[in-house]
Amino acid sequence: MAAARRRLSVGLGLAGLACALLGGCLLLAGPRIVRRQVIQNVRIDPNSISFQMWKDIPVPFYLTVYFFEVLNPKQVLRGEKPVLSQRGPYVYREYRFKTNITFYDNDTVSYLEYRHLFFQPDLSNGTEDEYIVVPNIMMMGAAVMMEKLPAFVKFLLSGALASLKQEAFMNRTVGEIMWGYDDPLIDAINLIVPGLLPFKGKFGLFMDFNNSNSGLFTVNTGVKNISQVHMVDSWNGMKMVNYWRSSQCNMINGTAGEMWPPFLSPTFLDFYSPDACRSMRLVYEQSGDFKGVPTYRFVAPKTLFANGTDYPPNEGFCPCMQSGILNVSTCRLNAPMFISHPHFYNADPSLVNAVEGLHPNKDQHGLFLDLHPMTGIPMNCSIKLQLNLYIKHVSGITQTGKIKPVVLPLLWFAESGSIEGSVLKQFYTNLVLLPSVLEYLQYTLLGLSVPLIISAAVLMAVRKGSIAEKSPGPCSTQSKATPSSETTPLLCDSPEA
Repeated sequence: MAAARRRLSVGLGLAGLACALLGGCLLLAGPRIVRRQVIQNVRIDPNSISFQMWKDIPVPFYLTVYFFEVLNPKQVLRGEKPVLSQRGPYVYREYRFKTNITFYDNDTVSYLEYRHLFFQPDLSNGTEDEYIVVPNIMMMGAAVMMEKLPAFVKFLLSGALASLKQEAFMNRTVGEIMWGYDDPLIDAINLIVPGLLPFKGKFGLFMDFNNSNSGLFTVNTGVKNISQVHMVDSWNGMKMVNYWRSSQCNMINGTAGEMWPPFLSPTFLDFYSPDACRSMRLVYEQSGDFKGVPTYRFVAPKTLFANGTDYPPNEGFCPCMQSGILNVSTCRLNAPMFISHPHFYNADPSLVNAVEGLHPNKDQHGLFLDLHPMTGIPMNCSIKLQLNLYIKHVSGITQTGKIKPVVLPLLWFAESGSIEGSVLKQFYTNLVLLPSVLEYLQYTLLGLSVPLIISAAVLMAVRKGSIAEKSPGPCSTQSKATPSSETTPLLCDSPEA
């Protein structure tokens, strides 16, 4: 029985020590193992798991477009406030893929990313053949652009507009406004003011968006330094753009807006947007999860499109008007175009009050990015922007009537996508489930080691106690045989001994 207890206590003790040792090793080595796997698989390397995802984005992206129809064009010409009605959505499935992928010795890779859009009637509220009344973008834009030219030039333009039957507002189909329409006004403007418009033939707001690329990006691969992966090295060969009035505003910061370096901190994200002609910074809002995957949510700060008065670092983006709109005329052929959040969300209230029909709110009009902080991969995102045209009465051009100066919303759009299906399942298994199992295992082993070692110690103590009870004490009474056969007590039993 004693031998069995001894073997049991030794076994429990060894098992407890083994659990403690293994749990401790996992506690120390587990995060390093996970970190190493993340580093190997998120860098831009043909051997990494995420390379194919980076090259041919498997996430279903959608471009959702809403138009603002002008309900009272005749009244606007008389100087009244524009009344707008939101039309749509018109939804397009967006496919993205990279070509001309070239790796360089300095840990960078360049590529062109193309976008193909396909109309989705089942997801849309309307068709591309529907007519919408909107400002005559070419005419009204040209009028503002020519406002400071000599009177006789404006007189020529006004005469050309009359002969071409051009008016301040036009009734065009969604497809024409999006993808282009033939406009004889383009040739007339090029004839009157050569070089004002660097294109001929058709004009459409999204002509350069479909079946085209967003410029040559050169980004870091992260092979040598994972903290730099996806960070833009140059765009179209430029380290800085030249659209703006300060070096800070011209800087190309952050990534290309698809992925970010791993091990994110809850602070901010930078990315360069060719559509906005500038770098933009989003700020951390809250932690959450997307279908079981932990995420950090980043949103646009109120200062993103603030003017230089409200936010001095934005002074380089001026000349500015009210806060909440960005003047992109310098990168949009000098046309009086502005971008903003949809419905002038987070903008000066005077912009909203200058028209009727806008109802800004965060849920519908605020942009967001939900990123997995360990890998820097977006799980769910919706980037939203609004295009606006500055229109006004221009003396000498009778077609502009008595229009009061107003930044008039044309449309707003959202590029949205989320990881789903087999990609989400693989992502969840490899980067969420397995690390979680590893973490639970290490704490389970450490937890088991404590009762096992305690049990071994208790059994050892019980065994030693049993042995002590069976052993004779130093003052035990013993019988000693004498020649006279009398019993003699031990000396310790006799106080007189």
